[in-house]
Amino acid sequence: MSLQSCSLQELNERIREVLTNAFQGTVWVRAEISEVRENASGHCYLELVEKDEKGDTIVAKMKAAIWANVYRILKPYFEQCVGNSLTAGMKILVACTIEFHEVYGLSLTISDIDPTYTIGEVALRRQQIFQQLENEGIATMNKELEFALLPQRIAIISSETAAGYGDFLHQLAQNSYQFCFYTKLFPAAMQGDKAEQSVIEALDAVFSAKDQFDAVAIIRGGGATADLSCFDRYLLAAHCAQFPLPILTGIGHQRDETVLDLVAYESLKTPTAVAEYLIDGMYQAYSLLTDATEELHDCLKSWQQNELQRLNTVAYRFPQLLTGKTTHQRVQLATLIMNLKYTALQTIQHAHIQNLNNKKVLADKTKWHIYAHANSLQKIEQKFQYINPQTLLQKGYTLTYHNGKRATGSKQLQPGDKISTVFHDGQVESKVTEQIFTNGEHLF
Repeated sequence: MSLQSCSLQELNERIREVLTNAFQGTVWVRAEISEVRENASGHCYLELVEKDEKGDTIVAKMKAAIWANVYRILKPYFEQCVGNSLTAGMKILVACTIEFHEVYGLSLTISDIDPTYTIGEVALRRQQIFQQLENEGIATMNKELEFALLPQRIAIISSETAAGYGDFLHQLAQNSYQFCFYTKLFPAAMQGDKAEQSVIEALDAVFSAKDQFDAVAIIRGGGATADLSCFDRYLLAAHCAQFPLPILTGIGHQRDETVLDLVAYESLKTPTAVAEYLIDGMYQAYSLLTDATEELHDCLKSWQQNELQRLNTVAYRFPQLLTGKTTHQRVQLATLIMNLKYTALQTIQHAHIQNLNNKKVLADKTKWHIYAHANSLQKIEQKFQYINPQTLLQKGYTLTYHNGKRATGSKQLQPGDKISTVFHDGQVESKVTEQIFTNGEHLF
């Protein structure tokens, strides 16, 4: 009995016929892109895979193609919805037909794509990365840093040709307050597969000179939002979250926040917005300084007025103090006189009782007491006369006042000062034209 056989071509034709009959129309397939490339003719070729639950082992693999006439429509639609182009590692849901070619084998021809599935997968992946950062305790480390009171020294991580880099510099330089900023560019690729590592290397360069800067601005601006996938990577987010300087992001997208935005000190939509944030920080510091200056001026003015009032009060009370001093001395004098009379009377009465015949003893004792009290009275009188301002003025002395305050030395006055000189019979107003010190020095 002979074995039935067929050629390889016949076998492949049978397989194609079976597949065509079994899978008529389109099939929606979930898969992960492991490789994607576009050729010059506009076709897009992909390699689709499926991994096990742990995400390590590939359990299925197949080639797929999107022909140019379909790709021209699907590409912009997908990128507008998702904010990303088709890239390796992305999960997609596609409508495709199963094709089997006798030479090229089995493949899928993609005719449609569901962007909502990919959006959900991107959001889930973003959430998983941020959750991992939170579990490691580093998600909010950069947000908890203290922002500089004067954020003038800015390290910039951007492409030198990025659309937003020039806008950022122009906005800082042309600020209406004329604040000065020092900026230094640390070049990095801001899109593509190498962008993540490039930005990390720029961060390392900033870290080596971190004492020279107050903050880091990661700016991009312009370009396709499909190139933002590099900012949704764990390694870059972990570096930024733990960076010792506050990081400001302005990567030019309006719809979604990347993981980098979530961990940065402050996320702003555009490079221009980052510049405005820095200018506003400088203005707040300027306002604090202005308020402090005005408060200090008000305190000094109040202190000056209080001191002037106190000096005027002292000057007004000075004559009263002298009058009070002389009145006190007069009271003391009257008290001594009364004491003298009382002592003399007591002495006389005692002597009269003790010895009415001893007049000489009484007279001597009385004279002694009178002499002693008279001497004391004379000293008090002299002291009274010495401190009496009117006596001093009668002797030719004068009192000089400047601005309501008694001047006690020539160095308290300056040429041009107006002074009041008090005599015993009145006062005169004069103006200082020359100072002559005791050492002979003249001051004109």
